Amino acid sequence: MTTDERSLATWLASREDAALADTFARRAVSASAPWHDFFDAAAALLDAASIDRALVSLPRPALVALASGDAGAERDLLQAAALVDADGAPYAAVAERVAVTSNARPEAFAPTDAVAEPPPSGDAASAAAAERAFEATGALADLLVATEHTPLARTGTGAVSAVDRRRLTDAGAVESPEELDDLVRVADAAHLLDAVDREWIVSEDAERWLESSTAQRWAAVADGFRSSLPPGLRTPAGGYLPPAAWSGIHPLDPDWPSTAEQLARIALRWGLVTPEGDEPEWARTLRSGATADAASLAALLPAEIDRIYLQADLTAIAPGPLAPALDLRLRGIAVRESRAQASTYRFTAESIVAGMNEGETAESIRDFLARLSLTGIPQPLEYLVATTASRHGLVRVGVSGLNTAVSSPAPGVLDAIAVDQALRPLGLVPDGGVLLTRVGRDVVYWSLADARYPVVAVDADGALEPVVRRRPRSASNGEQGERSYATLLARLRESHETDSDAAWLGRELEQAVRARSVIAVAVRLPDGSERSFTLEATGLGGGRLRGRDRGADIERTLPVSSIVSVRPV
Repeated sequence: MTTDERSLATWLASREDAALADTFARRAVSASAPWHDFFDAAAALLDAASIDRALVSLPRPALVALASGDAGAERDLLQAAALVDADGAPYAAVAERVAVTSNARPEAFAPTDAVAEPPPSGDAASAAAAERAFEATGALADLLVATEHTPLARTGTGAVSAVDRRRLTDAGAVESPEELDDLVRVADAAHLLDAVDREWIVSEDAERWLESSTAQRWAAVADGFRSSLPPGLRTPAGGYLPPAAWSGIHPLDPDWPSTAEQLARIALRWGLVTPEGDEPEWARTLRSGATADAASLAALLPAEIDRIYLQADLTAIAPGPLAPALDLRLRGIAVRESRAQASTYRFTAESIVAGMNEGETAESIRDFLARLSLTGIPQPLEYLVATTASRHGLVRVGVSGLNTAVSSPAPGVLDAIAVDQALRPLGLVPDGGVLLTRVGRDVVYWSLADARYPVVAVDADGALEPVVRRRPRSASNGEQGERSYATLLARLRESHETDSDAAWLGRELEQAVRARSVIAVAVRLPDGSERSFTLEATGLGGGRLRGRDRGADIERTLPVSSIVSVRPV
């Protein structure tokens, strides 16, 4: 047992639950750690293997500070990771592992020259950066629209599954798996996608984002991206280091080169830096810690339009970037076929049905297209809307008591649903002209919609009710961390004693008995004097310490309440 363990245990016990969960997360502590008290926690955090894992995750300035023996400006970071004491000095076990690691990897603990501020980009480079940012916001919008009704499956590592990668690539929502990974990362950073269970779900914030202008979309993503950067890349002012410095910031992390490469790729794609390393005007304020300068970016973006051409071949052509709110509604009833400043959309029966499932009607579609079109509504499109509307709602899903009821005025449709093998997991049972199941209404609705039945959801009064396959925003990272460690934190708090001296003494005695150590025990006698005994600790219970007195060669039993101190011999 060491004084460092006692000091760290006391510090851990003084932390709020949220801060303690943050420390555990920084140190990659398992939520199922078998710790019984804060002394167990301190001992585990000062274990050599745990310290080595922590060193791998530290940025270079923190490693340099540890090697110097003084946390200095890195004190907050190192203290949050439980690597230094209240004075900023590394714990002895930490200093020992730093010495071993620095001997093996001296370059990782050597300070590097500060990277110069990136020069401002010229007019041509800024225009090219603005175009990349415009294309990136459009690509992210495509991804969110594609994910809105069909969540992305996540693998154990958090990456999008191979099936969904292929689906999105084939649909033209993304051009490559690499682009998909980058878009998912920024969407998560901007709180546009939520990781729920084993899926990426479109968040409630995404709907507002999709209805915003291109400049506002970019600003939300840029702010989110900056906030999500690893602490080693952030500055005290709330900004971030120049991108040229990112690659060498985590010298001990073998995964950092690929991570830094992705972050640099995202910064380039979203117009925060040019290929030459120059910086556009709008990125300079962001890097300094201020709000993103969306106005200077907006001045270089293509002008948005509010009119399209409707064609007789069931396509629509937007001769420029359509205003986001109009684009979003149009894509609710049509499929976007090309992604460029001049875009093409195609109307299909399935796309019209998808819009009607979201609350559109034949009348609302006609009214919207009439106001949007420069060429009126062609007869083939008018016919498609009318025929689709006549079939829409042929299958209705609602709640009937404790069950979900599927009904239709066409008995043949219900017969087809009842024998559809793809719907067997729903357990639909015929009952008086309807099909009943105990499965929830929304699940039944989406199962029928995915099977391409003309289905609508109705509320308790029989009125149409849009159903969106979206879940509420999950808890923040801090809340999630505190919840994941809730059981461990409760166990540590329950065992914690307010008298730290008594708790530490009990810990020392337990350790001595467990190891049958020879210890020097100072005992306060009834007359107030103290006497020291050298014992081989053999037992602890009932408030008494038992051991063999090495001097008198007899068994002694000492009341724990009278023990003043313990030290190893």
